[in-house]
Amino acid sequence: MSESSPIRVLIVDDHAVVRGGLSKFLQVHKDLELVGEAENGAEAVRLTRQLQPNVVLMDLKMPEMDGVAATREIRSKHPGVRVIVLTSFAEDNMVQGALQAGATGYLLKNVSGAELANAIRAAHAGRMTLSSEATEVLVHAAAHPIVPADDLTEREREVLTLMVDGLSNQEIADRLFLSLGTVKFHAGNIYSKLGVDSRVAAVTLAIQRRLV
Repeated sequence: MSESSPIRVLIVDDHAVVRGGLSKFLQVHKDLELVGEAENGAEAVRLTRQLQPNVVLMDLKMPEMDGVAATREIRSKHPGVRVIVLTSFAEDNMVQGALQAGATGYLLKNVSGAELANAIRAAHAGRMTLSSEATEVLVHAAAHPIVPADDLTEREREVLTLMVDGLSNQEIADRLFLSLGTVKFHAGNIYSKLGVDSRVAAVTLAIQRRLV
């Protein structure tokens, strides 16, 4: 995508008023483009296949297919598409379920326009954005930790720490004076040892287990 190309956004919410508000919000940002709207998870999966958005703004409680199931389906079939959960709820199971399904962000609907715009840009760049409420859920989950992955090497812990800080693979390589291929190799080992299949899942688990 060229620098001048806007970030393609799909809105998913079962309330027309919310979709309308988000649509108007997107119109005031020249680097963001609304490509479609869905009113349930099943429609979101179908439109993601048809429209190929860069970022999906996903509600959680919807008919036919909820947001967690839709997120898991989208991330499985279209790994390049980022999903930001935008909801009114921050229950433990919802936050953890959404992140484990592959969501790149978790925000509440009282988020400011500027914060939402920045979260969309961050998600498109592969960086996670969490509301304070979602972060608190992960911190509380750490009170019941699973046994930490003690078999991570010192270098793998360094790489994982920088992942949690939001650095890209190239930025990690530059910071640690490593080749990009070496960073990807370490990342693959981290995923394998933690039993996850994505950067977002690794970061989520690292926060939950206080691995770094």
